[in-house]
Amino acid sequence: MTARKAKSTTKRSVRRVKGAQRAVRTREKGALAEYRRKRDFTKTAEPKGRRSAARQKRALAFVIQKHAATRLHFDLRLELDGVMKSWAVPKGPSLDPSEKRLAMQVEDHPIEYNTFEGIIPKGEYGGGSVMLWDRGTYAYPEKTDDPEQRLRDGYQRGDFKFELYGKRLRGSWVLVRLRRGDPQKPAWLLIKHRDEHARPGYDIVAAEPTSVRSRRTMEQIAKGRSRIWNSNR
Repeated sequence: MTARKAKSTTKRSVRRVKGAQRAVRTREKGALAEYRRKRDFTKTAEPKGRRSAARQKRALAFVIQKHAATRLHFDLRLELDGVMKSWAVPKGPSLDPSEKRLAMQVEDHPIEYNTFEGIIPKGEYGGGSVMLWDRGTYAYPEKTDDPEQRLRDGYQRGDFKFELYGKRLRGSWVLVRLRRGDPQKPAWLLIKHRDEHARPGYDIVAAEPTSVRSRRTMEQIAKGRSRIWNSNR
């Protein structure tokens, strides 16, 4: 290859990388529009979400936040395509495969939200205490050449299978999208698969009432500082 051809090939590669980065930023901006529209960031300590470059090769993150808003619920968030796909689970997760937990899909959240624990001011969207109830990584449960694409396909199909590697939740799970209801606010079922991490009859929500980060209860968080927030964690 001549020096001129090599230089031309390098320029094309750089353009492709920059194009991929622009596509990621555009996708993230659109995905987080609803999240940002609902919040006044001059009043809430929740992260606005910043632009990021194309994701480096690393494990995908998940987090579950216990949220005492108008009604107490658990927010399940799974990283996909540069944002946290999010579901509100009223009763929280269950390790019992016979328990099918309703999970209402909500707006995508920024990845920085994964470290948020504290208080959303009253009068703001979702006002109330937020606890980091579980966190870790997740992956497609089977061996494949492109596991992230398989996760993406399952999510789009409404049969979202994944394996959790958290402090409290582990093993194989599935989110199944229901056909009924408002298509703008899809309802799903969160189900634990039968594996070595399943525990029929065990109530993990009742057994684990504290934060995996601070070990505080919801009551202690409500009485504490307005937030725990560190963007470099």
